[in-house]
Amino acid sequence: MDTATQNQIDHLLKTSGLFPEIEKPSRTILEFDFKNETILITGAAGSIGSELARQISQYQFKKLILIDIAESPLHDLINEPEFENRTNVNFLILNITQKESLEHLFLTLKPTVIFHAAAYKHVPLMELNPFESIKVNILATQILADLSVINGVKKFIYISTDKAVNPVSIMGISKRIAEDYLLSLSTSKSTIFITTRFGNIFGSNGSVVPLFKKRIEIGESVIITHKAISRYFINKEKACELILKISQNKYQENTLLTFNMGNSIKIIDLVERLTLFCNKKQVDLKFTTLRPGEKLHEDLVSENEILMPSEHKDILIVQKKTQNTFPVNYLKRISEIKAFTPNKEVKAILNSYFKN
Repeated sequence: MDTATQNQIDHLLKTSGLFPEIEKPSRTILEFDFKNETILITGAAGSIGSELARQISQYQFKKLILIDIAESPLHDLINEPEFENRTNVNFLILNITQKESLEHLFLTLKPTVIFHAAAYKHVPLMELNPFESIKVNILATQILADLSVINGVKKFIYISTDKAVNPVSIMGISKRIAEDYLLSLSTSKSTIFITTRFGNIFGSNGSVVPLFKKRIEIGESVIITHKAISRYFINKEKACELILKISQNKYQENTLLTFNMGNSIKIIDLVERLTLFCNKKQVDLKFTTLRPGEKLHEDLVSENEILMPSEHKDILIVQKKTQNTFPVNYLKRISEIKAFTPNKEVKAILNSYFKN
């Protein structure tokens, strides 16, 4: 492992919050203006949604609407200091796959800026539950986007993933289809759709890093699926700062962006540095095989895409070499999939998207 990789991993570990005894570097408070905006965050109890909410709470805003279907995590968010005695923050238990609930929300609360962070993200679990992945990651995104256009939302910022690039998993394919749908929407309407595509959030809920840390601390074996497997990582605070910066830019058309995440990190190197941070001399490593839907390495762009610089050094524009027409009838086809449709058949239907 070279010094640059060590430094990259060490920075992620120090800023992850996994080691409270390490003083995190002070963060510069940026200037964002939301005083005229009613902001809606979906998946507000998740890693990205909750961090966006915390950061937005530092600025002026007209109203903040935080929705999630997860009751306990949303209740935990309510009790965080940032939201004490705030009369202009709404916490709502809401299922984004239910169109009627969303229609009522748009009618009564009238959001003007949307951060769509709600998604199913765990690759192996979505391989076993493709119907749920389709409902949440694709169809709910379509509902939200269409209602945004109908109700004159100014900006819709969609949180995607590098797994949408050259996707092989149910999760990755579902996010890629959602990306393409948002890019296809007419820019003659009042709503601008901005997609942010980035790698793993370091230390996020349910991610491997907290699991590795726990196993190392109690002396259990750390299980890695392949010696060479690597991933792109980004600190959640930095990711959310960049997302907020994007929301303030005056994009004139629907745009796909990614972030500068440095080099991809080998998981075996990550475990080595994590072991040192846990004050352990060694760890028992065990290797298995790649799980269903899992790739050895992730990509930032596909063969049909190139990276272009933006006004910010850490934000890159993903430019399509050729623009394809989105097959609108395809959404009707997947909307007819049932909960009892065999998983193999569902995946075949999803993969057929790339043959349109």
